Amino acid sequence: MPRKRANPRRNRPVPRRKRRLPLWRIVRSGLAVLVWAAVAVALLVGWYAYDLPDIEQLEATAGKRGPTVTIHAADGSVLAHYGNLYGVAVQLHELPPHLPRAVLAIEDRRFYAHSGIDPRGIARAAWDNIVAGGLRSGGSTISQQLAKNLFLSPDRTLRRKVQEALLAFWLERRFGKDQILTIYLNRVYFGQGAYGVDAAARRYFGKPATAVTIYESALLAGLLKAPSRYNPMSDRRLADSRARVVLDSMVEAGWLTESQAGRARDGKAVVNAGATGGQGRYAADWLLERARDYVGGAAGDLVVVTTIEPRLQWLAEQAVARNLEAAGPRRAGQAALVAMRPDGAVVAMVGGRSYAESQFNRATQALRQPGSAFKLFVYLAALEAGIRPDDVVEDRPITVAGWTPRNAGRAHRGDVTLREAMARSLNSVAVVLSESVGRDNVAAVARRLGITSPLRTDPALALGAHEVTLLELTAAYAVMASGGYGVWPYGVTEIRSDDGRVLYRRSGGGPGRVVAAPDVAAINDILTAATSWGTGRAARLDRPAAGKTGTSQDSRDAWFVGYTPELAAGVWFGNDDNAPMDRIGGGSFPALTWRGFMEPALAGRPARPLPGVATAPADPRASAPGR
Repeated sequence: MPRKRANPRRNRPVPRRKRRLPLWRIVRSGLAVLVWAAVAVALLVGWYAYDLPDIEQLEATAGKRGPTVTIHAADGSVLAHYGNLYGVAVQLHELPPHLPRAVLAIEDRRFYAHSGIDPRGIARAAWDNIVAGGLRSGGSTISQQLAKNLFLSPDRTLRRKVQEALLAFWLERRFGKDQILTIYLNRVYFGQGAYGVDAAARRYFGKPATAVTIYESALLAGLLKAPSRYNPMSDRRLADSRARVVLDSMVEAGWLTESQAGRARDGKAVVNAGATGGQGRYAADWLLERARDYVGGAAGDLVVVTTIEPRLQWLAEQAVARNLEAAGPRRAGQAALVAMRPDGAVVAMVGGRSYAESQFNRATQALRQPGSAFKLFVYLAALEAGIRPDDVVEDRPITVAGWTPRNAGRAHRGDVTLREAMARSLNSVAVVLSESVGRDNVAAVARRLGITSPLRTDPALALGAHEVTLLELTAAYAVMASGGYGVWPYGVTEIRSDDGRVLYRRSGGGPGRVVAAPDVAAINDILTAATSWGTGRAARLDRPAAGKTGTSQDSRDAWFVGYTPELAAGVWFGNDDNAPMDRIGGGSFPALTWRGFMEPALAGRPARPLPGVATAPADPRASAPGR
């Protein structure tokens, strides 16, 4: 019989059908997950809500702040402000509509539509961050920001974000939208120590918040993202760029037309020049320390009235910046200038290239070698010993204790008058004079004229090998402008409390006469020659002026200090690391900076003779090499 073929289908294993879960089971599992998730969220919220700050103390915390110090220039304008500044509390209806709209346009456009948390804003910020590949924008609402600013730390933690959301909901329940926005605008930080729109408007524009323009509103709103980065006092171009972004947002929100935004961009904003935080901060820092010395730990806000003259301060800043740029950073990294009246009132001070980059004040804190600018004290000691400007001295090689000083150019001129020796800054003559009158006497003269830095009485003292500050050296030269009366540099004239009580008022003057009138006349004679045809001739003015150059070894320091009957000023160029400069001496950029400041500072004032000098002494030689 034929064998039957096996049926291959019959021998295959029958696959088991997949059992489908009933829909009710799926729903039950999902509900269980949701319930447990809700429980976990509730526990998390409860845990973080347990140590929420005392939100009932909102009103009490609103008035708490630290003391402030406002530094005023001589004309009453604000030079600097220390501590946090809180302006007048303003109501929303008191502000121009474009100010709150600018803030809402860039910070929380849906503020009046959400209940404290904006899911749409969070989703939009998340998408922006994904597209940007990093954290670029946040989804925090105005209510969340206010909660964080009032009650929480800036730490980016889950705890802080949960508590921020809880507090935002509480604020929305406790206050109306207009109240929340009002509190926010009065408390948010705008940089430069300014809290609230009124303080910010006064700090940046010198006007109340009720008077700001559309562009000024946009600039203020732009600060909220990063107050330091978009600060118009430190980077005006970046601040303007951010303000344009705010204006575009206002157009998108329908709160401005394109033509209104265009006019606003054209109008720009004038940043308050009295509080620029620029080079004037060097002077303000110095004045703040002086004020603390006078009133100690006085409580409350203080107003400090000073001698700084804004026009002269601006001229000083311009002269320093212009000549530093001309020299180039590779040749001279830093410069400083200080100017004062003959009675010691400091009217301008520049402590370095950039206050933003370095707050070290090279006019008051830096100890540097004055070089030949120290010869003032050597020659004054010689004059007091009986030598006169027309007396002849010999410029010849000299060796003291194994040390042989050299003149610039290494040449010697033989017989010269004392006047010519100073004017041409002959080093060997200065050492001869110092040795003949006694180094102790030279140091004593320097201390009498106000040098307080330590001085060693070694042979190099005559050539300014020991360090002094620009402020004390300038004050010593100012003694000659004052006719021989001692000068104590000062900058604070009055300190008042916030309620108007006078806590300090300057009275009296300096130490009285410290140099006899005939010796003042003789010094003015020889220093006039130094400026007219000597090493300082680059500083020559169209009026009587006297001064002296100074260059330390290897051009590590370059100075020019000089004066007229109205004003004394000192200039220093150098590098913070004490590196040599490239062919910069006292007769180059320092002298040019001095003249660049003094000429406009004295413009329009009648020329006056220096004490004891009728006319400038003539140059006894046809050529006058200098350094």
